[in-house]
Amino acid sequence: MNKLLVVIAAFALAGCAGGGPGTASAPAAVAAPPAAAASSLGDFPDPFVLADGATYYAYATNSGNRHVQVARSTDLRQFTPLPDAMPSLAPWVRASAPDVWAPEVIKVGAQYLLYYTARDAASGRQCIGVAAAAAPAGPFVDTSAAPFLCQLAEGGTIDASPYAEDGKLYLYFKNDGNCCAMKTHIYVQELRADGLALAGSPVRLLSNERPWEGNVIEAPGMFRQDGRYLLFYSANDYSGSAYATGYAECAGPLGPCKPRAEGPFLMSRTGNAALMGPGHQHVFKAGDQTLIAYHAWELLADGKRGQRRFMYLDKLTWRDGVPVVGGPTMVP
Repeated sequence: MNKLLVVIAAFALAGCAGGGPGTASAPAAVAAPPAAAASSLGDFPDPFVLADGATYYAYATNSGNRHVQVARSTDLRQFTPLPDAMPSLAPWVRASAPDVWAPEVIKVGAQYLLYYTARDAASGRQCIGVAAAAAPAGPFVDTSAAPFLCQLAEGGTIDASPYAEDGKLYLYFKNDGNCCAMKTHIYVQELRADGLALAGSPVRLLSNERPWEGNVIEAPGMFRQDGRYLLFYSANDYSGSAYATGYAECAGPLGPCKPRAEGPFLMSRTGNAALMGPGHQHVFKAGDQTLIAYHAWELLADGKRGQRRFMYLDKLTWRDGVPVVGGPTMVP
């Protein structure tokens, strides 16, 4: 049976709607993984990969009795699961069913900051928190009495994604309007230099307005390619084959942004390289290569959707300026 290039089993949390880079010395280029280079991390949705020196850290939504999953790799082929990156919850997080989702990490100065989604005990909405640690594996600590960011009037806030450029920090996020029959939007807001406070005002960049996006647009992530600002995002119902990944071109980190009219560039497909619901992507550099991490649903032998999501790592290339996913790469 053919094997996927790199695949990590990941679990779909009940009710999860989606999810979704710091400056560090560049790691060495990644060689093509050998056949059957599968890891065994277990459930691993909403992936994010941090390059820290010559080491990579993959983070994921809560599962396996961990609030924030983290695994370490030096070659992006084999990953070693590590202890819970955030073993203790912040005071504002609901203790029962905290719903800790979509963690992303950036290094700011000497510390690492983890932006995450969790359930606010006071409002019952999902909101954004930020936790700090001295090492990329944690333990990350958030002692805040209230969420870092929560758009209560718009259903809450999820899928935070930090971005650094020219000494400035930005945070991309999505209002959780689909929780409450509201429209969903992707926003960006500048952060204070230490990443621990918001600055300026939020800027709305995108809304779910194109047919393929359905009722949800989420999992934003900014990436700069040859001077172009590309805002990657996922859209539609996360639980099935309509979930897909698209991108918009932006004038700068604060926009304005214009989505491509063609629709998603990564979507479900059948056949030997079958995928169901690929999304909550993260685009990052590994040496001189551009890679994309994303999750997709497990497909059972009868072709039906399983209860887990897998993390895939694939090469991302550019054809006439359009991103092309080079996989899942199938080998004998």
